Amino acid sequence: MAEQSEPRSGWDWPPRPADDGPRGRLRNVVWPALFLFYLVQPVLQAFSQPHTGGFRAAVVAVVVVYAASFLGAMAIGMRTESRAFRVVAVAWLFLMPVLLAALGGPELLVFWTYAIAAALFLLPRNVGVAVGLASAVALLVTSAMETGAPQLDNAMLLVVMTMAMFGFTELRRTIVELRTAQDRVAELAVAEERSRLSRDLHDVLGHGLTTITVKAGLARRVLESAGDRDRAIAEVQDVEQLSRQALVEVRATVSGHRAASLPAELAGARAALRAAEIGADLPHAVDDVPVALQEPFAYVLREGVTNVIRHSGASRCEVRLGERWIEIRDDGVPTPGPNGGGHGLTGLAERLAPFGGRIDAGPAEGGGFRLRATVEPA
Repeated sequence: MAEQSEPRSGWDWPPRPADDGPRGRLRNVVWPALFLFYLVQPVLQAFSQPHTGGFRAAVVAVVVVYAASFLGAMAIGMRTESRAFRVVAVAWLFLMPVLLAALGGPELLVFWTYAIAAALFLLPRNVGVAVGLASAVALLVTSAMETGAPQLDNAMLLVVMTMAMFGFTELRRTIVELRTAQDRVAELAVAEERSRLSRDLHDVLGHGLTTITVKAGLARRVLESAGDRDRAIAEVQDVEQLSRQALVEVRATVSGHRAASLPAELAGARAALRAAEIGADLPHAVDDVPVALQEPFAYVLREGVTNVIRHSGASRCEVRLGERWIEIRDDGVPTPGPNGGGHGLTGLAERLAPFGGRIDAGPAEGGGFRLRATVEPA
């Protein structure tokens, strides 16, 4: 797929279009062929007037070669980036009407129309326009020298042809650029959806599986130590409930209908920290947080608490909420890797970016680890 990183100027060579298969290559031949009916005129003129058989054969030969050369130049020239081929092909096409004019008179130079069309398709835009206008001037001068009166009608036809083909080629190039941009937008949309899915699955499975693991470990320890069957059953029931909830969230994530709730995340964080035997100091309300920021702050809370449980070895976790910030702090030992970076914090940064927010994560003063998300006022 041909891509453009900046606007094209009038001196840029036309890019080679994307390969759209045999059908596209056939289209590059069929459409130019539809306009070749105009070349029948010199042949009809040669046979309608008293000319020798050799003259008629010469006219037919030049017309056939001209038509075949035009189709070949368009079919091959449009699919090659060889500038030499394009220049030689256009020069050869301009020679054909000269041969016709040598046989039938300067008025046949009007058939430069095909060469002008090829020049505008194969050469830089400004060059093609200049060649077309120069052809009109050459026809005026040649006809004036041969007949004593310049053929204004034919010259004007070349000028109009040049302007029309210029507009057509510009329209075609615009369409190609729009299709390229459309393909690019589609690729970016797919990449963005993959990023969203990866980020959401990390949040859902990371927190859910961490809580399930803690709960299952707690049930195992209860059975191994005191054999408190009722408590162990309660913990296993929690594991079952968490598993079902995680499954629901995964399905919602895949379908794109999942949204995190800050109050629900606070409740879940409280239960997860209690199961991990980590003291929790959490807010009891989220009324001060704007509604628009509650969802991204919910993801920050989930990621922060999950990292505390999995990596910190802490005995206490504090969560503080402000109108435009949230902070998770523990008294554990900061460890490199998941605490200081990784997919989780990268995903949080991506979630906060649309709100103008930022993530600060690192060792806290006095020990432990601190994760803070801040959204600056607009």
